[in-house]
Amino acid sequence: MATPEDLIAAAAAVRGNAHAPYSRFKVGAAILGDSGRVFVGANVENAAYPQGQCAESSAIGAMVAAGDRRIVMIAVVGGEPGGEPGDALCTPCGGCRQRIREFAAPDTAIHVGDPAGLRRSFTLDELLPQSFGPTNLAF
Repeated sequence: MATPEDLIAAAAAVRGNAHAPYSRFKVGAAILGDSGRVFVGANVENAAYPQGQCAESSAIGAMVAAGDRRIVMIAVVGGEPGGEPGDALCTPCGGCRQRIREFAAPDTAIHVGDPAGLRRSFTLDELLPQSFGPTNLAF
């Protein structure tokens, strides 16, 4: 089974494929699905800004397309290599936190890093407390 470090490495690798000509802020994500497979995604920007796609969304789409429906663990890598400890972390945006919630439990681990490695780990509940999700709709 993939470790947090494996997911950080996969997210860092796919980050290089990001299409970020406008922000120049490349992000990669890697998801461990319930099948044990790892799914990756990179951010894809568009000249019509709202039409872009976050790395987490790309990875979730790959996971769903492959038939998995549960996120066991996720890693997100953004920022520059060797960032200082005080540099802001690249955590999932609000929309992606909600997308993750659709497929993850409140205690699901979300690992955040920069291209140099793991910087911090959270649970989904820490990043999206008192969330609205499938359980609110009795699913």
